[in-house]
Amino acid sequence: MKTRIITGVVGAIAVIGWLFSMYTPVFSVFIALVAAIGVFELTKAFEVKNPVFRGLCIAVSAALPFWFEYKEKLNIPVFPVVTIAVVASLIIMVLDFEKLKFEQVACSLCSAVFVPSALSCIILYRDLYLAFPDKYIKTDGIFFILFGFFCCWLSDTFAFFAGKFFGKHKLSPVISPKKTVEGAIGGVIGTAVLNVVLFVVFKKFFNLSAEITLPVVIIASVCLSVISIFGDLAASTIKRHHGIKDFGNLLPGHGGVMDRFDSSCFVFPVLYSIIILINSI
Repeated sequence: MKTRIITGVVGAIAVIGWLFSMYTPVFSVFIALVAAIGVFELTKAFEVKNPVFRGLCIAVSAALPFWFEYKEKLNIPVFPVVTIAVVASLIIMVLDFEKLKFEQVACSLCSAVFVPSALSCIILYRDLYLAFPDKYIKTDGIFFILFGFFCCWLSDTFAFFAGKFFGKHKLSPVISPKKTVEGAIGGVIGTAVLNVVLFVVFKKFFNLSAEITLPVVIIASVCLSVISIFGDLAASTIKRHHGIKDFGNLLPGHGGVMDRFDSSCFVFPVLYSIIILINSI
């Protein structure tokens, strides 16, 4: 418990420091690094032994955040690049057919594209004021980034403590025996309360656009907290299927990078989808 808390505090401080690099290359470099490590852990979980294919997946995952960051300047269409990666992967699979299975290729490639794309939604939050200049301001991007992290990490934290003190009914005893219904409810409520506080603080001291309202914050917070729980369960399912406890051991008390960012890969793209849908109405 002590190790978990210390790692969590250090991680939170690191994220806050990283946010100050929001308009520098460090911002996307950090996202690329997290994505690459996460995909490395996933290919290891999928028992991919071929170093060339594994390197290809990691390279794709590290490159995609930079595409999101500099797509306007680079003007490189992503579809041909992904197509080349898929074709190259199938060729590697054919050449190493005895050790590299199609299921491993499919899961690894999906991870190499999905994980960095999901994490790169942070870049899209930051640039909302550019995509919708008549609706959003720079401050909104910071709010959405913090809001997304709150829905992932606070939901998990509140669920952990609520389950520890009040948990009686197992939420998913086979997939994740320690998770409880009471913990999940505590996670959703606690996150909603903290997100309301976040909204009030930003509204009063940092200004927010009229597009961001309290009812939307509450509804989105509840929905995303639930999605965060299912994202965590989905990651636990992968670990169960492959007989591992954690994706890695880089973060003491938490496991690997994917153990910490698993629910983020679900919450971040859904949050961005909500924003886009609201602005399309």
